[in-house]
Amino acid sequence: MSDGLSNAEPEAVLSPGSAPAAGGAAPRTLISEADISARVDALAAEISRDYAEAGAEEILLVGVLRGAFIFLADLSRRLTIPCAIDFISVSSYTGAEQAGDVRLILDVRSSLKDRHVLLVEDIVDSGHTLDYLLRTFGARGPASLKTCVLTRKPGSMEVEVPLDYLGFDIPDEWVVGYGLDLGDKHRTLPYIGVVTPEG
Repeated sequence: MSDGLSNAEPEAVLSPGSAPAAGGAAPRTLISEADISARVDALAAEISRDYAEAGAEEILLVGVLRGAFIFLADLSRRLTIPCAIDFISVSSYTGAEQAGDVRLILDVRSSLKDRHVLLVEDIVDSGHTLDYLLRTFGARGPASLKTCVLTRKPGSMEVEVPLDYLGFDIPDEWVVGYGLDLGDKHRTLPYIGVVTPEG
């Protein structure tokens, strides 16, 4: 899910006129299906190598719903190190203003203690959500806690957070596809596209 107003997320309630319409013209391609696939291949190889070299027998992938589900599915199937999968859901703001107030609305089902945990996010905007998750899960005693983020908007960052594995840096535009959505539209596009605001 997104953690800032510069992109849509399931829990966000946007004010009228603050976002492009969900219909209309097809999104303009920003990152092609082939480029995404190649980058996920590279990330999976790097993650598998790093954890194997660290002596980890298994890692726990924790996907942030809803946006990360496609990325997590593709990534997990490319890993060569054994992995378990869990999901969480967070709400980072309500209304039309970004408050930086994050709350966990769906938690993991199992203990993180002494496990190698990899948080998997679709997008980082302000950084508030990921900062909250790192502090929350770091307090639960994992053996290690790392992050894997598909996209980052450097121009929107308000909080510095460690990104151990990053897919792409993208401009501060409304993006959809490959899990990212606008009003629950365009989420299953195989590429990442830009939606141009109306007006």
